[in-house]
Parts: sequence; structure tokens; C-alpha cells
Amino acid sequence: MDMNRRQFFRVSGAGLAASSLVALGFSPTAALAEARNFKLARTTETRNTCPYCSVGCGLIMYSLGDRAKNVTASIVHIEGDPDHPVNRGTLCPKGAGLLDFVHSPSRLKYPEVREPGSSEWKRISWDEAMSRIVKFMKDDRDANFIPTNADGKTVNRWISTGMLCASASSNESGYITHKVMRSMGMLIFDNQARV
Repeated sequence: MDMNRRQFFRVSGAGLAASSLVALGFSPTAALAEARNFKLARTTETRNTCPYCSVGCGLIMYSLGDRAKNVTASIVHIEGDPDHPVNRGTLCPKGAGLLDFVHSPSRLKYPEVREPGSSEWKRISWDEAMSRIVKFMKDDRDANFIPTNADGKTVNRWISTGMLCASASSNESGYITHKVMRSMGMLIFDNQARV
């Protein structure tokens, strides 16, 4: 067998390393005989939309839990949806890091309010938050609604409050949101895609 010096050192080093591992008890047969479990085998698959930008990429979120009553499942993996027509399974760096966003300890999960003159945020219920929003919108609309312009023509405008909508919404939800806001007379209406 014709072998140069470099090949000799490679073969000798590999043989020495293999024999040392076997002597220390590291046998490759035990490691090859063990089958690894697929980490997503027992998870529940849920499809969703990425919350970041106006592209609206599809996501598949995998949660682990026993689906028992009053038990919250934990999201263990998020990836792009290969069947989604927008991103076809790909995600940008922000979308790829969504698992950190979901499990962030500083993530706001409940509505909070800071009363006038206070320096502390107070957690409130969703019903209370919605009631406050409705009350403030009604008070503002009653105070600033413009039924007619200077020429006496009916205009029914409400220009002191605006609406910013999500750009990843479907056409149907966008249409309904547009109709509801316009029916109240709101003129300032924009989409997150332009922001």
C-alpha cells in the first residue's frame, strides 16, 4: 500500500481516537440502537398569521398540552406554513423569532389602564376595557360630530378620531371594518401597511 506521511498521520489519528473511545466505554452500537422521538409528534398544530408586518405570512404553531379542561397548552415550535400562498413556508427573521415573542416575560397579555394623575398601570378586564373604549368613542363623537358643512349640506363627519386597521386581515373583515367606521362618520381611516 502506497501511503504518504500526511495520510499516515490521518489514519493513525483516527484509529487512536476510535480505540480510545471504545476503551472509555463509548460504544457506537448502543447509540445507534436508540431511536430518537420526533419532538412534534405529540403536539397540536394550529395555523395563524404573523403579527409583525403587512405581508401577512402564514404560520404553523405547535403546542404541547393534554387538551384537558382549564389547561393552557404551551407553544413549543413555530414555523412557516408551506401551504400558505403568501410565504409558502418561509419566514423573515422577525417571524422566525416569534417563539421568543410568545414566551417573553414582558409581553402584555391583558388590558391595562393608567388613570389620569396616576403613575401606575392597573390591570382591567376585557369587558371593562371594551366598555371604556366605547364610552370614550361615544363621548368624542357626540362632542365633535359635524352634521352639516358651512353651506348647509349634510356631511355627517367625525374627524377627531381615527381608525388604524390590521393589514393582514382578509378582504371580508377589511370590508366590514371599513363599513362600520364609515357608518359612524369617521373620515380618518388608514391601514397598518402604510405605517
